[in-house]
Amino acid sequence: MLFRQLFDPETSTYTYLLADLKTQEAVLVDPVLEQVGRELQLLQELGLSLRYCLETHIHADHITGSGQLREATGCTSIVPQKAGAQCADRWMTDGEVLQVGEIEIEAIATPGHTDSHMAYLVNGEKLLTGDSLLIRGCGRTDFQSGDPGLLYDAITQRLFTLPDRTEVYPGHDYKGCMVSTIGEEKQFNPRLAGQTRESFIALMKGLNLPNPKKIAEAVPANQRCGKVPVLA
Repeated sequence: MLFRQLFDPETSTYTYLLADLKTQEAVLVDPVLEQVGRELQLLQELGLSLRYCLETHIHADHITGSGQLREATGCTSIVPQKAGAQCADRWMTDGEVLQVGEIEIEAIATPGHTDSHMAYLVNGEKLLTGDSLLIRGCGRTDFQSGDPGLLYDAITQRLFTLPDRTEVYPGHDYKGCMVSTIGEEKQFNPRLAGQTRESFIALMKGLNLPNPKKIAEAVPANQRCGKVPVLA
């Protein structure tokens, strides 16, 4: 399996490229609109055919590149079930496995950051957590039907029950960290280690974070697979 972690510096977003080396079929997870040219060039250079664009959730901090990538390559656009993106070609359900050659990508429902969020477990070893579990942090829960109780349950009951050696690859990092493990996050994540469900909810409700700079344009655009609505 080819596995690449790509970065958008403006929004500190990680995009992941997965490819089966036998079939040369590829998947991009959480592509960013401004990086579509980079992704297309990389696919061409590596001789890969893009089969799927896969989203962890409807993003509020960047506009997805899935629509433009679909137009350029004919790939299938996939979002989590109930994500409110009718433009998508398919919707992933909890427990569903996406097969790409010998790569298995299992969807794990992790609501809380939004009400329709998925993490993706790749070949049972690499966990793409989107904005649910971050390295020494977690996604915020104060908009897009976020719910701190649901996020706590999703992380502790779905993600923290995976083997400690499972590699954690987040959707964002603002300090330059690239990968962690489930064991590390259980032990060292300050938002979760030693916290009860009640203390976690109180912590999350007290963050008082500013809204993402692009939320007004990003959410409606991402519900249209990256097409910015035209105002009358």
